[in-house]
Amino acid sequence: MSQYAKPPIQPFEISLDIPTGALSPAGPTLIRKLSDLEGCFENKEAFQSEVAQTNPIVYQVISSLVPETARELPQSITTIYPGSCGDELYMTKGHQHPDPQGEIYYGLEGTGGIILFDGKEKKWLDISPGKIGYIPPGWAHRSINTGSTPYKFLAVYPGSAGHDYGWVLAKGMGFRAFDSNGKLVLKDFVI
Repeated sequence: MSQYAKPPIQPFEISLDIPTGALSPAGPTLIRKLSDLEGCFENKEAFQSEVAQTNPIVYQVISSLVPETARELPQSITTIYPGSCGDELYMTKGHQHPDPQGEIYYGLEGTGGIILFDGKEKKWLDISPGKIGYIPPGWAHRSINTGSTPYKFLAVYPGSAGHDYGWVLAKGMGFRAFDSNGKLVLKDFVI
């Protein structure tokens, strides 16, 4: 597995191959299978059954060489594959930034969106190629593939922000995203 660059970093170019989601030069790659998303899907029986049968890859994150350290702006390409678990659309784990920082997502391919939740208020942002979603400091966020093809987006965030996945498991995400005959249905998230 490749590593992040060590600071101080010299200026450099990064090439993006949109069809594969590859970055060159590339940093670490994270692959999340369905079993890695335990506690994220509402239908626990469907989750256990699908993990036991196929345990598919739900998404991957290819990072640039820019490290997650203070004053740096890491970037990554996330690809969420099409699919659902108990009709709940494939998603990322979702996280809150322990060091509250803003983040941007830029749609590259496919269709999807972002569920945002600050502990009280919930929002949905549609993201498609060419659209930018802005995530303000203090908002937990989770990305969803709402289409029938892979959904890819570029994320850029402050390196000191960090990722707290437990916050989402403890407090929820405000909404859950389901497929109903090819249409997105958002339902209130109930813990």
